[in-house]
Amino acid sequence: MPATLSLDKVSKFFPGRMGAAPLEVLRAVSFQAQPGEFISLIGPSGCGKTTLLRIVHGLDGATAGSVRFDGAPVASPDQTRAVIFQGFNLFPWRTVAQNIAFGLEVRRDEAGTIAERVGEMIDLVGLGGFEHHYPHEISGGMQQRVGIARALALDPSVLLMDEPFGALDAITREKLQRDIAGILARQPKTTIFITHNMDEAIFFSDRILVFGTRPGRVIEEVHVPFERPRTVDVVRASRQFAELRERLWALLSQELAA
Repeated sequence: MPATLSLDKVSKFFPGRMGAAPLEVLRAVSFQAQPGEFISLIGPSGCGKTTLLRIVHGLDGATAGSVRFDGAPVASPDQTRAVIFQGFNLFPWRTVAQNIAFGLEVRRDEAGTIAERVGEMIDLVGLGGFEHHYPHEISGGMQQRVGIARALALDPSVLLMDEPFGALDAITREKLQRDIAGILARQPKTTIFITHNMDEAIFFSDRILVFGTRPGRVIEEVHVPFERPRTVDVVRASRQFAELRERLWALLSQELAA
């Protein structure tokens, strides 16, 4: 079930080394993600986007401010929020099906329920026939599909994606982008998506939050006007797409030059 995610003035400091002052990574980041909304975070490398995602998931704590999920404080990871990483992060000793089943096993679902759910996810991400293959026996794009299926198998309310296509070649990336758009159209999730790719951010997002250089902070919120469902070719061919891309580039280049 999609859910509301709320961040209120989230700040993060890391301790300074060898007596140095603490390192300010995030500064007063605030926004809400509404049920089923897709929000992209885009900004220079090192501006704290991944740190923010870790705080939203509950893997790390904020120094100041709060994260709430449907009104309840986020204090630790749970299965209402799932992460898809840039690295495939699969268990090499487990098959495709066993990797997808991992979270369900941790949750202690019944064996029959797990088998049924894994089958559904394999069909959803197009991995039929590869259930018994190990990660080293399949391509990088297929490995990322396993990671996506593993996250979606839990039916999370919130999906957190940290550059999930970053390690893929251009052709595989394009194909997977289109596939994920189709999956999310059929199974909407409240989604927070980190990317450095402006085209990707525009295609997927309802809103794009542009981050400034460290300390990471939201310097502008950009609304994406395209109706859903979207088609990549139609979106990219539009005048609005070109205008949005120019706007994002102007914001980012200005920040990098500061």
